[in-house]
Amino acid sequence: MHHGIESTGFSDALVILGVAGIIIPLFARFRITPVIGFIIVGALVGPAGLGSLVDRVPWLYHVTISDPEAIAPFAEFGIVLLLFSIGLELSFKRLWAMRVMVFGIGAAELIICGVLIAGALYAMGQNSVGALGLGLALALSSTALVLPMSGTKSPVGRAALGMLLFEDVAIVPIIFLLGAMAPTAGAGLADLGQTLLYGVATVLAMLVGGRILLPRLFAQAARTKSPEVFLAASLLIVILASLATTAVGLSPIVGAMVAGLVIAETEYHREVEVITEPFKGLALGVFLITVGMSLDLVQILQHWTSLLLAVVGVVVVKTIVTGLLLRFSGARRATAAEAGLLMASPSETTLIVLAAAFQAGVIQASTAAFWQTVTAIGLTITPLLAMAGRVAARRVEMREAVVHIPGQDDDQEERAIIVGFGRVGRVVAEMLREHGKPFVAVDSNIDTVARGRSDGFPTIFGDVARAQLIEHLDLDNASALILTMDDPVSVVQLTRKVREAHPDLTIVARARDPDHAAELYRAGVTDAVPETVESSLQLSEAALVDIGVPMGPVIASIHEKRAQLREAIMKLGELDRLPELPREKLRNSKNS
Repeated sequence: MHHGIESTGFSDALVILGVAGIIIPLFARFRITPVIGFIIVGALVGPAGLGSLVDRVPWLYHVTISDPEAIAPFAEFGIVLLLFSIGLELSFKRLWAMRVMVFGIGAAELIICGVLIAGALYAMGQNSVGALGLGLALALSSTALVLPMSGTKSPVGRAALGMLLFEDVAIVPIIFLLGAMAPTAGAGLADLGQTLLYGVATVLAMLVGGRILLPRLFAQAARTKSPEVFLAASLLIVILASLATTAVGLSPIVGAMVAGLVIAETEYHREVEVITEPFKGLALGVFLITVGMSLDLVQILQHWTSLLLAVVGVVVVKTIVTGLLLRFSGARRATAAEAGLLMASPSETTLIVLAAAFQAGVIQASTAAFWQTVTAIGLTITPLLAMAGRVAARRVEMREAVVHIPGQDDDQEERAIIVGFGRVGRVVAEMLREHGKPFVAVDSNIDTVARGRSDGFPTIFGDVARAQLIEHLDLDNASALILTMDDPVSVVQLTRKVREAHPDLTIVARARDPDHAAELYRAGVTDAVPETVESSLQLSEAALVDIGVPMGPVIASIHEKRAQLREAIMKLGELDRLPELPREKLRNSKNS
């Protein structure tokens, strides 16, 4: 038995902490999700990677993981903490509002994907029970990876959360169904009914008891003013809830989510969320390393053709089914496309179902090993699928924007184009609408566009950096181009581009400060509005009125000061040296 620095457990712990310390900041530096890094490192430091060379190169022992099974409980705890954090973001009201998505779309997605994959496997020679077990296992999607990437508040995140919630609940019935269909099955269905009965009773007891006891427990922890005590109370609740659901045959992640859901109804949920975040991130990293360790690079190279076909087949089936279901349910095309790709890979729970299917004797060991490799590859490419989903969503929105600009007909009067529909752009739109001036808003954030449309604003998705979008905005017939983006460089570049193509167009731009405004005037804007200047003028106006100066003189002095500052900004931009400014040309043409 090894002790101290030679201990296998100690050495493996050092490797894991070292990997976390390198991967997280390195990938954050390049704005890449660390998921891929953890999985790749797991494949390298695992028994099938550098670990296979330890006998020949002994020093590799200190940079490899010698006992993968010993860290498996920590990986499972990472998933438990992840589901606990998801529960913290929910509420009973929100869950009730999602009931159609959870038990409607979520159930349909799991069943249809499972049946289609099972049918394909049955046609390829797999026995019917094994094909069904594999189909349901591969139809599951990764809660541990999908939700951190999508969040739970965006349209895509809400759709993914609804389907994933149903899958998490369905894991236990799937496992018992496999046991009931096993060649040696006994009273499987009776056991399933009993487990579900006990499970429902346990969850209800946790919901009722938690609402009574947890506020009192956290109040006592808060009175100690000790973060350690508060953390201990939080972890104790997670562990007890997971043990309770495990004791009655349910998955521990069900108990963790219920615990988070109950705490979310208390005033302590923000503090709990913050204090458990570091543990969740580290434990999830351990889980991803274990996924990487399940990859045997030699086996992958030997069977790369069949593995590639299997991964592509699963991804294509799940993408199409998920996307179509969301589209038929009323989701936007962009949301359906992005969510379909995001949910396309198998799940960490797929590995659990595969193990249960093998133990029940419905699939062979070689079959289970093959699909475990497929699952590990699928988890590895999940971030890539998420990026592909975002690209697909943008292209769909761009195509819709090119085909039709809301509210614009050939016989209508010219309209203003607002580029950027954040807090500034929305205020401009509200003022234009109040005065009866037609407009169209453009934004590169899909969620912002969706909120604008839901509030009744004519809003389209588009990236103004693309020349194609500028052409389709029909600036020849626009009354004005209003630039409200919070990106000084992009505003200047767009101004130059538009001014060259449309010398008579009114361009009004938001500026950071006087220097940025001067640069915009040089680029050709009609008017530039510096945020710092306007906030100073508004502050001066409020102060003068509050100390008793009459409103009329105040407004007159503010207008005069604004004119002085604008003239100073134009001189700063050396506009007096230009032969004819776009703003002067426009004003002269309007006066004539």
